[in-house]
Amino acid sequence: MKRSFGAKTLLFPTPVLMVGTYDAAGKPNLMNAAWGGICCSQPPCVAVSLRKATYSYQCILDRKSFTVGIACEQRMTEADYCGIASGRDVDKFAVTGLTPVRSNLVDAPYAEEFPVVLECRLLQVVEIGLHSQFIGEILDVKGDEAVLGDDGLLDILRIRPLIYDTAHKGYHGVTPCVGQAFSVGKAVSTR
Repeated sequence: MKRSFGAKTLLFPTPVLMVGTYDAAGKPNLMNAAWGGICCSQPPCVAVSLRKATYSYQCILDRKSFTVGIACEQRMTEADYCGIASGRDVDKFAVTGLTPVRSNLVDAPYAEEFPVVLECRLLQVVEIGLHSQFIGEILDVKGDEAVLGDDGLLDILRIRPLIYDTAHKGYHGVTPCVGQAFSVGKAVSTR
């Protein structure tokens, strides 16, 4: 029997995304956002949901662009700090020692130290309630050579992305592959 927990934000896994923006003065900012993920295949799009109270909210509206870095285990402390502090009060890049890099495709920065970044042009804003969902068209995905597998593609085990546990407010890592998508399910029809 399943136990009811009511209407809550309990979904597993939840990625830890590092949203990069510039403010009106051109200062780079980085925030930790867990409410996000891929939302369209064609055109390739990602969605991140932010509260209006966040510093990044108005920055995205003003610049019509943002980046999404993939937080990794190696930079967990810096990623968490970017979710604790506000860009209104501190320069998160200076405090964490992360290196801001200006995207060559969109008007937004990203942190060099996070191994994968999506460069996004704002397509749409959907007002939901407490959060607004920013849908960005992914113009490019950049990945460090160190996180590429032997096949030349991004390797999740080399990236070591952080996963946020919404129930316990903790960070987790990923484990090796347990099955091949669009393949293991074929065994059902042969039973």
